[in-house]
Amino acid sequence: MHPLNVLNERITRCRLCPRLVAYREAIAQSKRRQFRDRTYWGRPVPGFGDPAARLFVIGLAPAAHGGNRTGRIFTGDRSGDWLYEALHRYGFANQPVSVHRDDGLTLIDCYIAAVVRCAPPENKPAPEEFDRCRPYLVQELALLERHQVVIALGKIAFDHYLKACRDRGEVGPSPAPKFAHGAAYRLPWGTTLLGSYHPSQQNTFTGKLTRSMFHAVFEQARNLLRGTDGKPTREPGVTAAPPGSRSNSRRQRCR
Repeated sequence: MHPLNVLNERITRCRLCPRLVAYREAIAQSKRRQFRDRTYWGRPVPGFGDPAARLFVIGLAPAAHGGNRTGRIFTGDRSGDWLYEALHRYGFANQPVSVHRDDGLTLIDCYIAAVVRCAPPENKPAPEEFDRCRPYLVQELALLERHQVVIALGKIAFDHYLKACRDRGEVGPSPAPKFAHGAAYRLPWGTTLLGSYHPSQQNTFTGKLTRSMFHAVFEQARNLLRGTDGKPTREPGVTAAPPGSRSNSRRQRCR
């Protein structure tokens, strides 16, 4: 069994955070009316994708009626509709939709995970819940040995990716990278970190995040991996935002 599968089995059995355990299981019992005939996953949601991936996509946490229902990250909600459509468009997925765990979706050169693995109440993990979950992300980063580009969906995912790197012993640039949509950082350990607004409804319905803005981030990731865009020429810690992007560090919703 691949070490990532071993890690994911450990993740799905995790009960370290009593508040999150109670919430995810309560949601799995009460359900949303439109899903009342479905069996909810109701457990921590593991990472998903290609173990040899060069692209790593990280979000905040599963949605209560999305990943917490389907058992796959970014699956079963509108955020996932945006994400998988973009991944398919740029060659990272074999289909543009992710509906349930057995829908035939395969990721190509891409792996997806979240900072916190359980759906949190009001979409807000507590500080100690971030701390308890971060070792899983640290282990994931170590096992994804080929990853070269990271897309962080939202400021919280962006910041906690950097915290996980510090926990791994990586020494980051000073000043520390700051989140912005379209920001690109070439980090000292060789990874390129890209920032994107989270494709939550509060961002997509208001126009804060448009499809062209979202696609620009994934196009940049694809070009970096192909080498057609060259590696960022700026020094570590300097951002580069594509046209049409807007900087905003407000807290992003979980998906």
